Amino acid sequence: MSDFPVYLIDDDDSVRRSIGFMLKTSGLKVEAFPNGVEFLKAVRNLDPGVILLDIRMPDMDGLEIQAELNGRGISLPVIVMTGHGDVEVAVRAMKGGALDFIEKPFDKAVLLESLAEGFSRLEHSGKLSGRREEAQRRLNGLTPRERDVLAGLAVGYPNKTIGYDLGISARTVEIHRANLMKKLEVTNISDLLRIAFAAGLGEA
Repeated sequence: MSDFPVYLIDDDDSVRRSIGFMLKTSGLKVEAFPNGVEFLKAVRNLDPGVILLDIRMPDMDGLEIQAELNGRGISLPVIVMTGHGDVEVAVRAMKGGALDFIEKPFDKAVLLESLAEGFSRLEHSGKLSGRREEAQRRLNGLTPRERDVLAGLAVGYPNKTIGYDLGISARTVEIHRANLMKKLEVTNISDLLRIAFAAGLGEA
C-alpha cells in the first residue's frame, strides 16, 4: 500500500497489538509506541511516516503530543484516535493540524482510507519538503544560542556581527559555532550552511 511507515502511539497493549496486526496484514510497516514520551524521544531519528495517535493517554495526551510536534516543526500527518467520541477534542485536534479524527472501534476500511490520505500528503510533499524536515530534525539537537549563531551564519554575518547582535564576544560565537558543527557532524562551513538552508534558515 505504501513504503511509508505508520507510527502507532497508544498506551493500551491490546489496541497496539490488534491495530498493528491489522495494518501489517494490509502490507504496511508499523512501529508502535506505548506513550507519547517514548515517541518524542525517538522522533528526531525516524523516517517520514503517518502518525496514528491515541487521544487519551497518561503523562501526555494526544493533543499535548501534537502540540509538541508542532512546536518542534515536525509536520508529519497525524490521525487522531479516540474511544470517547469527544467532539470538542476532535475540533481541537483538527485545529492543531490533524489530518483526520476517527473513533474506536473503527472499520478497517475507514482507517486504511485515512492512512492513504496521509501517505498521499507525504508523497506530494516532494523531496524538498523531506529534506527540510530532516534538516529541522537535526537542528532540534542544538541549544537556542547555537541556533541563533547558525541563523546569523545563514544570512552571511561574520562572527563579530553575530556576537554584537547576541551580546556576546566573537570568541564565544566561535565556540558555539564549533559546538554546533560537531553536533551536526559537519567539518566545513559549506556543509553547515547546506543544512541551515534546507531547514529554512536565512529565508526572508
